[in-house]
Amino acid sequence: MELNPAEMGPVINRLKRAQGQLAAVTRMLEEGRDCKDVVTQLSAVSKAVDRAGFAIIASGLEQCYAAGGEDMDRKELEKLFLSLA
Repeated sequence: MELNPAEMGPVINRLKRAQGQLAAVTRMLEEGRDCKDVVTQLSAVSKAVDRAGFAIIASGLEQCYAAGGEDMDRKELEKLFLSLA
């Protein structure tokens, strides 16, 4: 099953933001920034990547349910999956 590229736009944007945040973490470490600031930024990166992964999984689940006739949209599936995290 292939993901719909049109639906992946927001996921790609989220990952690009996470990439920028990760670069900021690297700079912060190189500059010797405060541990609390680094961990806060690293947490944001982790959450962004997790949410992107959940969105991808939700999209795949939506396609599976659509093939089987199940009546759930992608947002519902994503919310359901996030509740497990």
